[in-house]
Amino acid sequence: MSNRLTPDQFLVKSLGECRVPSPLGLSGHVGDGLAHYVPDNTRVLYRIAGENQEDFDTQLLLERAGPREHLYFDPAHTRAAVVTCGGLSPGVNNVIRSLVLELQFQYGVRDILGFRYGFRGMNPERGFEPVPLTYELIRTIHNEGGSILGTSRGAEEIPVMADRLVELGVDILFCIGGDGTLRGAHALYEEIDRRDLDIAVVGIPKTIDNDITFVYKTFGFDTAVEVVRSAIDGAHVEAIGSVNGVGLVRVMGRDSGFIAAYGALASMQVNFCLVPEVPFDLEGDGGFLDCLEKRLQRHGHAVIVVAEGAGQQFFPDEGRQHDASGNKVPRDIGVFLRDEITRHLRGRGYMFAMKYIDPSYMIRSVKANAGDAIFCDNLARNAVHAGMVGKTDVVIGLWHGIYTHVPIPLTVRGRKHIHPESYLWRSVVAATGQPMVMRARARR
Repeated sequence: MSNRLTPDQFLVKSLGECRVPSPLGLSGHVGDGLAHYVPDNTRVLYRIAGENQEDFDTQLLLERAGPREHLYFDPAHTRAAVVTCGGLSPGVNNVIRSLVLELQFQYGVRDILGFRYGFRGMNPERGFEPVPLTYELIRTIHNEGGSILGTSRGAEEIPVMADRLVELGVDILFCIGGDGTLRGAHALYEEIDRRDLDIAVVGIPKTIDNDITFVYKTFGFDTAVEVVRSAIDGAHVEAIGSVNGVGLVRVMGRDSGFIAAYGALASMQVNFCLVPEVPFDLEGDGGFLDCLEKRLQRHGHAVIVVAEGAGQQFFPDEGRQHDASGNKVPRDIGVFLRDEITRHLRGRGYMFAMKYIDPSYMIRSVKANAGDAIFCDNLARNAVHAGMVGKTDVVIGLWHGIYTHVPIPLTVRGRKHIHPESYLWRSVVAATGQPMVMRARARR
């Protein structure tokens, strides 16, 4: 598949012409700062700056999200459904709550279902009946972590899920999840389209790894960084309280190290940040253990944060397990580094204290912080706007500070990564003081 982007890839699919007047009653106009309907041809530039004309491609445009003046679905005869898939993330309940509030109180949609335990709940053979998402049920769920609907990984038979939507009379399905969920949502859209059904599929991007492409940020990420910063600060306190104290914090980030990188920048107490995108050697002159030893000699303590997907080259590839979504399960780099650091320092005769902290699942289970709570509300309300006008095979994104409609195929064509030469990584290196690369140098 070519990496070159074309204007056609940015086109958002719609079920048809919108003829139903919106009940929102907005009266503002573009540019006056008041709430207004967004004309359907409003676009956001994919790139807003570049070194030459090729970089500044005015043909690559994202569709702007927001309420439209006319709807595809008549709210009085619309049934919506919500499903939450994949791992937990701070803010899932916030999104569910805001979806229901916007649908029920702004648009007048009274019939809203919640599928339980991810895509499994869309297979009737699993025995998980959908639950009515009433105001009384969702009224206070934003005060809790997790998902009131439950979640799961893995796919179900796409035709079976489509049959279930038809059986229940669902008009709009809101899918809350990450890369695997969006792939499933796209496959479901294709089956719906093949059958020529009037069902919209709208995604809300959820992953604390923040690795979904064409989406600046996913909800839950800011809260995850905040929790990681607390863990890092605790590791720092432990490290400076001992002779040659070493605080090691393992965080999530299977393929992308954004949590580790932003956690390091937020804390400013990290001396080594290890991410999947920047390989490092363990042994040898210039390798990680050598750099760590020199750090202890100079300062008497060190704090390390490592993403779960870093250093996987130190493990044999055979026997690797896969999760229900088909992703390779990373070997435990945190425990591996803890043991290797201990072995190395003991072998060199150091007095030291090792403190190992793994807040991984705690990161996912906490309630959303203030910033994420607001972000979740905006994502959910824009998802409802999109669904009510028949936008489909689409995910709600944030780009240049503007909410957008992103075709799902764009978001799953790859994963977002930290480039080793990026401003972000150079900021991490500047903050930690670690070398740009930790590769063993050949001895002369």
